[in-house]
Amino acid sequence: MCGIIGIVGQREAAHLLVEALKRLEYRGYDSAGVATCHDGELDRRRAVGKLNQLAELLVQEPISGKIGIGHTRWATHGAPNHTNAHPHQAGKVAVVHNGIIENYRELRAELSGVGRNFHTDTDTETIAQLCAHLMTQGLSPQDAAAATLSRLTGAFALCFLFEGEDDLIVAARRGSPLAIGYGAGEMFVGSDALALAPLTNRIAYLEEGDWAVVRREGAEIFDESGAPAERLIRTVSVDSVLVDKGEHRHFMAKEIHEQPMVAGYAVSAYVDSSAGKVVSPAEELDFAAMDRITLVGCGTAFYACHVAKYWFESIARIPVEIDIASEFRYREPPLSDKSAAVFVSQSGETADTLAALNYAAEHVKSVIAVVNVAESSIARASDVVLPIRAGTEIGVASTKAFTCQLITLASLAILAGRHRSTIDAQEEARLVGLLQQAPRRLAEALALEDEIDAMAQEIAKARDVLYLGRGSMYPLALEGALKLKELSYIHAEGYASGEMKHGPIALIDDAVPVVVLAPTDNVFEKTISNMQEVMARGAKVALITDAKGIEMAGDDAWTTVQMPTVDPFLAPMVYAAPAQQLAYYAAVAKGTDVDQPRNLAKSVTVE
Repeated sequence: MCGIIGIVGQREAAHLLVEALKRLEYRGYDSAGVATCHDGELDRRRAVGKLNQLAELLVQEPISGKIGIGHTRWATHGAPNHTNAHPHQAGKVAVVHNGIIENYRELRAELSGVGRNFHTDTDTETIAQLCAHLMTQGLSPQDAAAATLSRLTGAFALCFLFEGEDDLIVAARRGSPLAIGYGAGEMFVGSDALALAPLTNRIAYLEEGDWAVVRREGAEIFDESGAPAERLIRTVSVDSVLVDKGEHRHFMAKEIHEQPMVAGYAVSAYVDSSAGKVVSPAEELDFAAMDRITLVGCGTAFYACHVAKYWFESIARIPVEIDIASEFRYREPPLSDKSAAVFVSQSGETADTLAALNYAAEHVKSVIAVVNVAESSIARASDVVLPIRAGTEIGVASTKAFTCQLITLASLAILAGRHRSTIDAQEEARLVGLLQQAPRRLAEALALEDEIDAMAQEIAKARDVLYLGRGSMYPLALEGALKLKELSYIHAEGYASGEMKHGPIALIDDAVPVVVLAPTDNVFEKTISNMQEVMARGAKVALITDAKGIEMAGDDAWTTVQMPTVDPFLAPMVYAAPAQQLAYYAAVAKGTDVDQPRNLAKSVTVE
């Protein structure tokens, strides 16, 4: 998973850039590169493979300069080769980039129309070409970078380096984290504090939408509107950055906010954006030859399976069974030798899930692992391994792993649809385009944090809370209730909205808040009808929906949060964010241990 470093210093930068990149190797990568500016000229070196390949290249072909940018790339748009490796250069600008630029095709077509020649398969080159073009129109490097940022759609972290500017880096974040490091007469930019640790212990974290003009004597930071912004500079110990919470109070908060970044990694792992197709993880995987799919997981992973059932059945028209691993293994269900069994686990070591897998492996055609640890026991025992690319998750309550599980399973459902000819190339391209919006839409949802916090202050006072949802929002209601139970120790239950009148409505009174997750989809009107039923019995309804939903629902809800408008296919990934934040802030309000809730373990390795 990509890493960024930038230096505006007093010493030769190339070696320092490589050493900083080595501290980001834990993210995973397939190529690396650095660029510097010396005597007004840009120069760069790039290499495929590990950083020692780049280090050896720099010994053979050294570059000079006290200002530079570096990057470790995990291939997203375009193959992992020398041409596609970062930094990318166009004219007088070089760029390194983490994330996904959703509108790069439109920008590329526009720039090609005015004579810009492209040399790579990446979305990143579009950034460099656009900035270079704006500079030829008379804009200064700083203004060209700012104008470029205003044209980009997606989630990203960026650093710009310019020819003729030996005291200027422009950095920006939208969805992907980026930190500014403060030294004595030198400044730094990095993906996280770990990259900057030996260079400085004074760190400021850019906030969502920020961009910064970085020079040796300091940094000017601007918010998304372009207004000057102050960001707290904190002193971080070298030891603490090994498990750094960044600007967040808890690891869980950090991991919630990492979701736009890791969602980009997950999307890029399974999507060929230039072709508008999902990439098959294994040649032998053929859903056309299968008669059903069984999805198995525990806890949050089981709810990811529950969401995926809707996708597989609606997109690929294949029957799907879902089961909790601890139940699956003991009831010894009949399995078809023409079926696939998919096992979902954050750690890849969950004992019940592993035991269920061992049973299924003897009966099904294909065993597929959806895991965060590619070398785990579940992965090693499977025919096909789908890493979710979430990175290390320290908080016991799963957040970013859940989102990446959803993206991975959604990609698999699209592939199944292609194999079974239930979707055509146009529909596959549409669904792939929606997946590519996930990082940006998650960032928009996370920007509603203050509203969710205010809602949580009241939720925290309750003894019981109900969550309602229909369709793919029903599993999200289950997941939201689970998160609240895990973190705040408040009793909570999730229900399919239409089931309320079949029993749970007896629980309703004015002391039971009801959280309704309801994007405007084909069952929205039914959900609102169910919401009216509980309000008629005195319930305080917290409605989480989009602008159209708020308009249709009227003013009767106790409180509302207006979510970004998204396609129903994307809604489970995006609505996971407020469900997580609501549980987090309720727990903070109650003073519970957010990262290590009582009685819970991150990986359940015993029955």
